[in-house]
Amino acid sequence: MGTTLENEPSAAGTTAAWARQRDARRRRRGRASLGQVNELNIVAMMDMMTILLIFLLKSYQASSMSVNMTEELKLPVSSTQVQPQDNINVTVAMNGVTVNDRLAVKAENGSLPASAKQDGRAEAFYVGALYDALKREVDKQKYVAQYNPRAPFMGRVNVIADRRVPYRTIMEILYTAGQAELGEYKLMVLKSD
Repeated sequence: MGTTLENEPSAAGTTAAWARQRDARRRRRGRASLGQVNELNIVAMMDMMTILLIFLLKSYQASSMSVNMTEELKLPVSSTQVQPQDNINVTVAMNGVTVNDRLAVKAENGSLPASAKQDGRAEAFYVGALYDALKREVDKQKYVAQYNPRAPFMGRVNVIADRRVPYRTIMEILYTAGQAELGEYKLMVLKSD
């Protein structure tokens, strides 16, 4: 009587295991020939991400200012070399004045109506609704400056005015901005080539 160990594989079991391994190799070769990949090459992926990052950084603009030109807003042209700064934006179009893209006062042909001014007087420079909108933005900036020392309140405003707006309207805007603690202003223009 021959004795066999329980842990020793039988000849039939060994042949079946080899057949399974052979079939698995054939399936892998078949998938590889079909273009299926079982694993990702991380080095190639990192190279691709680096190239993509460089492309995005190169195409990133240095300025965050963008102005939508419409029939109601046509900026004057200048040869300035100064870059725009990120401040409170007051846009003065022929049909209204906006503060950071929110309508503050409606205008008529670039002029502010007397009803929007102090005591309803046409000769007044103070525009109440504009002051309220500017003051809200100033308060936001001061709140941020209180908790973030790298973003101090500078008291600056960007005036983006249509070239057809009367000088008087610009003076009313600047006077009202000064009352709202915005004493420094930048007039935005189109840069000529």
